[in-house]
Amino acid sequence: MVGSKVRTRKATMTNKQRIEALFRREKPDRVPHWPFIQENFAVLYAGGEPADRYLKSMEWNYEAGKKTCRDFDWVFAPNLSVRPRGTASAFGGERKLPTSKYSQDAYVSKFPASTPEEVMALKVPDLKACVSAEMEKFSRMVYADRDDNMAFVTAGSLGVMNAAAGIAGYDNLCKWMIKYPEVAHRLCRLAVDNSLQMAQYVKDNFGTERVVITGANAGGSNQLIGPKHFEQFALPYLKEAHQKVIDMGFKHLCQHPCGDHNLNLPFWAQVPMGDPGIVYVANEIDLEKAARFFPNDIIRGNMETTIVQCGTPGEVYEEARKVIEQGKRLPGGFIFAQACGIPPRAPIENVHALTRALNDFGWYD
Repeated sequence: MVGSKVRTRKATMTNKQRIEALFRREKPDRVPHWPFIQENFAVLYAGGEPADRYLKSMEWNYEAGKKTCRDFDWVFAPNLSVRPRGTASAFGGERKLPTSKYSQDAYVSKFPASTPEEVMALKVPDLKACVSAEMEKFSRMVYADRDDNMAFVTAGSLGVMNAAAGIAGYDNLCKWMIKYPEVAHRLCRLAVDNSLQMAQYVKDNFGTERVVITGANAGGSNQLIGPKHFEQFALPYLKEAHQKVIDMGFKHLCQHPCGDHNLNLPFWAQVPMGDPGIVYVANEIDLEKAARFFPNDIIRGNMETTIVQCGTPGEVYEEARKVIEQGKRLPGGFIFAQACGIPPRAPIENVHALTRALNDFGWYD
């Protein structure tokens, strides 16, 4: 840690206030920490198993998440329950619960469509038929909660390419971009229309205040498709979805270009993110490079997730320090997070090391 200076202080802001300061384009007292996909870790931290995210009540999961965020000093940003366990389920596919201790989420066992003909015959499902009375009641409870660690609630409606892949699978989506481009466009169209329907549902039932519309798009990463296909298939639908969500009145969007999107950054820069938005980058994208493409937005990221799972507490602490100190220099604001979902079975001492690093190096002058 040559050249680093430990500056532990007493906090003058809550995590809620830190996020609110960033949205006002002001510096908070300290960098906030908002891990991605907290739910799986929280279930295990509360003494459950991966399947309990689905088997236990939504209220149990909610309280587990709230306690985990408070114990580790994370931003608490719970999801409104407006999607029935993923795009595949919404369009009539089938999912199975995780079956081993190493699984972290349910998986698609049958996609809604497996042939071009099936894709072209699909229609966007009626959202009202998908949101049960229990889900609606739970969402109203979440929105009404005024926990002082919660700056906002979230609703995932911007994962266009992930949603398109959820209908027919990543392999078919990528294959059809080349062989049957009209089918790939149809998948993207279905994904956008379903996503916008969900955003409209949130607006109609909860309004736009204190709601951040989110999305993750691994399906557009350069590990799967090149920039030519990203520009042709992903970009127009992402621009449409983001702009229409902003036009609904949602002020702050959070988008996660998951994986290596370096060659796509000139295209992502054309996608409106909000005022400001949150651009959540993976470890493949340098934080300062991301800030150059998104000078008006808050950058979130980007510590390598594998280290949190497999490293020693000292290695986790040191890697977190590097990310935090780079992030603090970004002019548009910074939120610390891992490159992707926080590993559900990350050693507790490693997760505590993340908090120690923030409290040692995350303070602003």
